[in-house]
Amino acid sequence: MKLRGIVARNLRRLRNDSGLSQEDLADRAQINRNYVGMLEREEHAATVDMLEKLAEVLSIDPAEFFRRDDPAR
Repeated sequence: MKLRGIVARNLRRLRNDSGLSQEDLADRAQINRNYVGMLEREEHAATVDMLEKLAEVLSIDPAEFFRRDDPAR
């Protein structure tokens, strides 16, 4: 799996684990909800700055977006 796919999968998992909808995450990060969806569908690649902002909202270390293993499995 390519890195964009890993980030997308982890973003979706981490967002769901936090109990947030795409809209909730977008509101808290002050970004467009559609952008969150595009990241999760691998239509866009997030910048380092964006990953940092999303990690802050999710209260995680930004490195979590790059985990290759799924800790839930």
